[in-house]
Amino acid sequence: MTTEDQDALITQTLETCLTLAREADVFDEMSIQANSSGHRLVAMARGAAAEALYTVEQIEGRWMVLMLTKDRWLSESIEAEVMHNGDSLEELIEEELIDLGLDSVEVTMQHYRDDDFRYVFKSPLPTNATDTEIATWLLGYEAAFKQLGDMTEDQED
Repeated sequence: MTTEDQDALITQTLETCLTLAREADVFDEMSIQANSSGHRLVAMARGAAAEALYTVEQIEGRWMVLMLTKDRWLSESIEAEVMHNGDSLEELIEEELIDLGLDSVEVTMQHYRDDDFRYVFKSPLPTNATDTEIATWLLGYEAAFKQLGDMTEDQED
C-alpha cells in the first residue's frame, strides 16, 4: 500500500469518526487537523472546568484515543474521583464501550505528562477496529470522562 493510499484510509476513518461524533452531539468544536505525524480528529470537551480535548489519531501505525488537558487541577480531579470510586479508569471506559455496543473489550491506558506539558490519558485501540468501532471508542472515552472530576460544569466538589 502506498503512502497516499494509507493517508486516504486514515482520512476516511477520521471523517467517519467526525460524522458519528457530530451525530452524538456530545462535544463542542470538532475538526480534523494536521500535526507532525499526520492527521487527527480533535474534539473539545463540552462543559469541562478547564480546556480539555479528545483526539483520535494513528501513532506509530496504531489507532489511539486520547484525552488531553494542560490543567493540572482538572487531571487531579479526575484521578481523585477514580480513587474515591474504587473502579479503575480502564473499567469505567470498558463499561461505557459495552453500553455503546462493543463486546469483548479490553482497555489499557497510559496516563502521563507529555513534552508539551499536557496531562494525557491514552488508550491503544484493537488493531482490527473498524471506523465505526474507532468512533465508538471516542464516544466511550467522552462518556467515561464526563462523569469524573471537573469534566462537567454540574460536578460538585
